[in-house]
Amino acid sequence: MGFLDLDELSDEDELLKEEVHRFAKEVIRPASLELDRMPAEERVKPGSPFYRVMKQMKKLGYHKIMLPPEKGGIAMTPLQRSIVFEELGWGSIGFATALGVDMIPFTVTALFGSDDAYQELVVPWLERDDCIGCWGVTEPEHGSDYLIMLREEKEIVEKMGKGNVVAEKDGDEWVISGQKSAWVSSAPVATHCGLHAQVKGEKSIANGLFCIVPLDSKGVRKGKPVEMLGMRDDPQGELFFDNVRIPEHYVIVSPGFFYGIFCDQLLCLTSCGVGAFSVGLARAAFEEALNYARHRIQGGVPLVKHKNIKLKLYEMFEKIETARYYVRKATEYTHRRILELRTNDASPRHARAAQIYAKKIAFEVANDALQIFGAYGLSREFIIEKLFRDARALQIEDGTVEVLSLEAGEDVVENYEKDCYDALHISRLYC
Repeated sequence: MGFLDLDELSDEDELLKEEVHRFAKEVIRPASLELDRMPAEERVKPGSPFYRVMKQMKKLGYHKIMLPPEKGGIAMTPLQRSIVFEELGWGSIGFATALGVDMIPFTVTALFGSDDAYQELVVPWLERDDCIGCWGVTEPEHGSDYLIMLREEKEIVEKMGKGNVVAEKDGDEWVISGQKSAWVSSAPVATHCGLHAQVKGEKSIANGLFCIVPLDSKGVRKGKPVEMLGMRDDPQGELFFDNVRIPEHYVIVSPGFFYGIFCDQLLCLTSCGVGAFSVGLARAAFEEALNYARHRIQGGVPLVKHKNIKLKLYEMFEKIETARYYVRKATEYTHRRILELRTNDASPRHARAAQIYAKKIAFEVANDALQIFGAYGLSREFIIEKLFRDARALQIEDGTVEVLSLEAGEDVVENYEKDCYDALHISRLYC
């Protein structure tokens, strides 16, 4: 694998890492490079490498790793999930993201939905390889500010405006209308959407629901896949809803107090996942730079013989190791609180920090790696050019680092002393 793991992995962990890495190297990365060079509309046509790789990932069961065995999932520790996500991120941040958003509609349904919803939505996803999920959050008028709207005071939230997608109750059905933005990952290829919608009559998207919409429903229309700077191996595009009807049991999280808690905790899980993806991307960029510097002759010697290059490579290594350690610790804590104990009280600021820090590190490392390549790094001859674009896109994907930082900062201001006091009080009770 090329690097020492300070977690001292078990034999099972090592085998898992080797198997996922081999798949990422031999299957995911070649397909991601092929997709990156294709026009956007070609990437979503039948026969596209995207579908082939997604089917192979599902055959291996990667889409099931967030579910408990009793719900059809695969028994894994938080460390093992983080290992899988890092290796997938190493292979392709686009495919890692595609797998992540594929999980959201169905995993949420399995954990929070009714038995009918589980049978109708989750079981086919578990058994077939042609069900693909996406996550409908961002809208033409609302992007990363969605995170702030879940935490700010009511008056501030109402000033931020209403949602573009609205749901209205009609008997035993809900009627959905509106538009999600062009940045919905996997939307052009998805069969189902885990959709956030504002309830009609409410003043902001903070008063909403989470539902599952089959994208072959009457009234659903997909926009054309868009050309993006990075992450081209996960098609993105708009979703339009024109009086789309879904049954009551497809509303997985109903309007009310729990909706805000649900969104908060879901973002804790996605933050840990994106953090691991980012560590994988950073490691990929570092390894490309290290290999190049060992063979590229400049000044009569390999680049690694120059002190400035050697120092830069060490700094990149240091950043990756610290990012990996923090992401894994945050993942262990978050997964235990949400997936195992089901207490839904994971710390948002710690989970956000995992994503924020790792995304920053991914861009810093990719930037330094490209610099080591020099002019070659600007050409498409080497993968570092793609890794750099993908790392730049990560600074916006799943919430901009600025908004994520502000949202986590609000949590620090509101809850830091309270949580410290509670932790101290609990420790005294049991000592």
